[in-house]
Amino acid sequence: MPMSDAQPQSYPEIREAVRRLCAGFPGEYWQRLDRDRIYPTEFVRTLTQAGFLSVLIPEELGGSGLGLGAATAVLEEIHRSGCNGGACHAQMYTMGTLLKHGSAAQKAAYLPAIASGNLRLQAFGVTEPTAGTDTTRIRTFAKRVGDDYVVNGQKIWISRAEHSDLMILLCRTTSREDCVKASDGMSVLLVDMREAVGNGLTIRPVRTMLNHATTELFFDDLKVPAANLIGEEGKGFRYILSGMNAERILIASECIGDGRFFIDRATAYAKEREVFGRAIGENQGVQFPIARAYVQIAAAAEMVDKAARLFDAGQDGGTEANMAKMLASEASWYAADMCVQTHGGFGFAEEYDIERKFRETRLYQVAPISTNLILSHVATHALGLPKSF
Repeated sequence: MPMSDAQPQSYPEIREAVRRLCAGFPGEYWQRLDRDRIYPTEFVRTLTQAGFLSVLIPEELGGSGLGLGAATAVLEEIHRSGCNGGACHAQMYTMGTLLKHGSAAQKAAYLPAIASGNLRLQAFGVTEPTAGTDTTRIRTFAKRVGDDYVVNGQKIWISRAEHSDLMILLCRTTSREDCVKASDGMSVLLVDMREAVGNGLTIRPVRTMLNHATTELFFDDLKVPAANLIGEEGKGFRYILSGMNAERILIASECIGDGRFFIDRATAYAKEREVFGRAIGENQGVQFPIARAYVQIAAAAEMVDKAARLFDAGQDGGTEANMAKMLASEASWYAADMCVQTHGGFGFAEEYDIERKFRETRLYQVAPISTNLILSHVATHALGLPKSF
């Protein structure tokens, strides 16, 4: 049993299968891609063929029919193995919008092909430059013209858009000023990226401090068939919310995996590295930060499990999803800093993979929702304090 597995974990067979798969993609693979910001196509293809990206799709539509708890096990083990699920995790939570709110015809047309890997659903078009996390202020607008919607606007931080065949797009179909509630008047469209690019959709890559394949999107009279409307017009915001909760829980599980990666590496190095004639792990100044990281990750993992159980039971677990994301991301960031400190200069060396994982896990202090907005949610929803905005 690995050192940070004091308690039995859920889905042991899935975890072991994921670990075996990830062993075929060692640090050298990720280092090479990271240098030139190359998308891990082979890794994503292998995960898809093994069925791990379709665990949430019902069996009758070609998937495994499992719950979010199984998906968290997959992503946690990917990250613990030193790999990065950010290249493909969106398929798990974006397809939930289609699965829960799409028509029978839409689900039959798309979900089996997504499960088999013939179609990639990796893009989630929500965030805009002027709105940020205030989603009700998005400006991308879809106007109904005959049998089509004509879309104009802009999105930012839309990851994997260049590597997706389909995109879940949230846009306004009624202006905010004409709605009784700010969250009304938004709709969800399923965009076929293969037809859209060059025909009203322009994708501009955004280079960042990590290999995350993120982009900016520009819509200029893009036509989307009205048949691609998911659910009812004007109710898109509530459709997206459940997907956002799933996203936060899944990313929290990735942070748990990152944290355990850092703890495993730091523990092993502290046992082996000798300075002044003894292992550095004998020093409490080295031991205690590793032990603290272990405690924090173990506690955060319990909240992730609770949030996943609530989601799978169909209960309102929005607060728990937010708490899980906050606790896990902060625990993984502490573990990352601890691991670099334990390794000293070697923590900055590319070949150790620590500096890469350090950059990757830092993202989740900001995305997909910042810590301050989580605290605001807890203050108003759990504690009943007045809203500050």
